[in-house]
Amino acid sequence: MKRIVIPILSLFLIGCGDDPLPKPKGYLRLEYPKANYEKASIPLPFSFEKNTLAEPISSVKSSGSTKGVDIKYPGLKATIYLSYKGVSNGNLDSLLRDAQNLTQKHTIKADEIASNFFENEEEKVYGMLYEIGGDAASQSQFYVTDSINHFLSGSLYFYAKPNYDSLYPASEYLKKDIKRIMETVEWKK
Repeated sequence: MKRIVIPILSLFLIGCGDDPLPKPKGYLRLEYPKANYEKASIPLPFSFEKNTLAEPISSVKSSGSTKGVDIKYPGLKATIYLSYKGVSNGNLDSLLRDAQNLTQKHTIKADEIASNFFENEEEKVYGMLYEIGGDAASQSQFYVTDSINHFLSGSLYFYAKPNYDSLYPASEYLKKDIKRIMETVEWKK
């Protein structure tokens, strides 16, 4: 009898424990490679440094007086669109207003829009970086100008349905690239 009771009693004692609990939701930990930058060689009146993670810039788009390039990040499913216009005949106010209005169109879905002034006195580059929080189509937008001859604007877009929480790691990574573009813009003579 002892031979039967002891093993059964042991099973009950070992098998008893805390009630099973559901596992908490897990989130992906996305890590991106350290950014390495190189000067982008493009036939436009400015130059800048871009992340080597991005595809090489293959072509310049032109539409009237606007010229642009796309900096594509296929691994992140994102593109930074750059548009350049020359400043002439007092059109700087119009260019600034258009860039600011483009950002304000995201207020419908945005939780917040933070603006950060940028100034590089040595290279005569002045501008603004907008960080857009929430499920907006674009997570970052910016413009830089020398206030006399050049105006460059840019927008970050992902090839995915806007979901701020999911896009946040990639958005933060690319925001550093946007800041690097703004910091390294040099106007060509």
